[in-house]
Amino acid sequence: MQLLRLTRTRRAALIGLAGAIAVSLTGCAQSQRDEAGGGGTGGTMVFGDTGNPKMFDPVFNDDGETFRITRQMLDTLIQNKPGSAQLEPSLATKWEPSNDSKTWTFTLKQGVKFSDGTPFDAAAVCFNFNRWFNMKGAAAQSQMIYYGDVFEGFANNEGDASGQPVFKSCDAPKADTAVLNLNKAKGAFPAAFTLPSFAMQSPAALKQFNADQVTQSGDSFSYSDYAYKHVTGTGPFKFDNWDQGKGEITLVRNDTSAEPAKLDKLVFKVIPDENARKQALKAGDIQGYDFPAPADYGLLRNEGEQVLIRPSFNVLYLGINQSGNPKLQDVRVRQALAYGINRDQFVKSKLAEGSEVATEFVPKAVEGYTDDVTKYPYDPQKAKQLLAEAGASDLTLKFYYPTEVTRPYMPNPADTFTAISEDLKGIGIKIQPVAEPWNGGYKDDVQKFHKQDIHLLGWTGDYNDAGNFVGTFFGREKPEFGFKNPELFSALAAADAAPAGDQHTQAYQTANKQIMQFLPAIPIAYPTPAIVVGPKVKGVVASPLTDERFNNVTLG
Repeated sequence: MQLLRLTRTRRAALIGLAGAIAVSLTGCAQSQRDEAGGGGTGGTMVFGDTGNPKMFDPVFNDDGETFRITRQMLDTLIQNKPGSAQLEPSLATKWEPSNDSKTWTFTLKQGVKFSDGTPFDAAAVCFNFNRWFNMKGAAAQSQMIYYGDVFEGFANNEGDASGQPVFKSCDAPKADTAVLNLNKAKGAFPAAFTLPSFAMQSPAALKQFNADQVTQSGDSFSYSDYAYKHVTGTGPFKFDNWDQGKGEITLVRNDTSAEPAKLDKLVFKVIPDENARKQALKAGDIQGYDFPAPADYGLLRNEGEQVLIRPSFNVLYLGINQSGNPKLQDVRVRQALAYGINRDQFVKSKLAEGSEVATEFVPKAVEGYTDDVTKYPYDPQKAKQLLAEAGASDLTLKFYYPTEVTRPYMPNPADTFTAISEDLKGIGIKIQPVAEPWNGGYKDDVQKFHKQDIHLLGWTGDYNDAGNFVGTFFGREKPEFGFKNPELFSALAAADAAPAGDQHTQAYQTANKQIMQFLPAIPIAYPTPAIVVGPKVKGVVASPLTDERFNNVTLG
């Protein structure tokens, strides 16, 4: 691992987060312990998921429930060290930038194979990068959220991306050496190479199952069989089955992996209701689940379960779509919304211990955070005054919120909606609620089709850099927020390109000040999500990035 080079090019990605917790995951029912042979390797672990995955080709995903599964099957060139945001080798044993950071040379692990038996080498790396860059069709490109944010453009922009591409070319001078050439330096690298969307997949399988076929019909998107049944990587597990009727995704040990899993099987069981997940754990039907209700922490601990709280590395926000309702283009109206929400009370009554009110869109643990921003404390009288000054005292807003999901930044979307909508009603705003399933249209409706006036969403950081938050949200024109602000776009682009160190940090601090003056959305909270597990399954490390891996799990 090139520690000196990483320090020079991306100091933020090397900072482990204080308080990251090494944990032991779950105990299992007696019958499952027997199946596992009383401990050690083998056996089946069942983990309770909060929602259905979208599908399994990560380049068309930006959803945590999908990434939880794909991370078990697909490896990236670089990964995060368990329990932190520090970088460590994965498929690349080392990585080296040129002096101008426009070229990255990866030395690859040798002897690695994809689960279909084909070799992982430099040619496969270049195939993946070229696949993303040359992706055709507006439908496919519009679903490549991370690629559009990080690489900014395609060989031929047909979807939402409109920028000049960062990617230039990829060379494979030797089987164990891949060279990535960029049109400009990008501050997100090398940390962004850890993104699950940029995992390496088998060129043979991608071609065989027509992985690039993405079609759109109205507001719905359809993908190839590859995305649903044939995703092929180098990870410790491989895909076996997705029983959508039962809501179960089954992975099995990938014996061709350089480091096969210790479990025989890993099953993700979709249980959207948090109380049902809790009951399933008690019954022994599952051995662990994510995002317990904050009010249950004490009860779960008293019953002998482990409640493992992640350090806060996320933000919950109220999104504002300026393109739908002209009154939302008036900053006084957006300020009124901010002053009208009692965020202190919300955090104290609805979120887990350790959660804090958000003052900006960058968590405190991320370099680029600054306390020197415009703040909007709860002040309903000021909110009413601002609405009156803007001629918006009779404001009606379509308020979208998701169902059938629990997110790290939003334990109970319905409760979050109720609390915020009641506050907004208190300053005279009429609310039209619109509830939609998370993977049944919600994200597309608010992020692509901009049907909402306001909406609930959030973000869990992928790596330790402010650009992963504010650059992703506000670095370019997006349907979710519906505004054009070239000055802000330029400030974020300059921050991204600023050299590592104080200059980079200060540029993002300046951009954060601009964001909170312009107020394109309202930061609500920095929650601290948790995993709850039984006492006897060992080998998983809780991650502030929700990047838990199950490769080393054993059943006790």
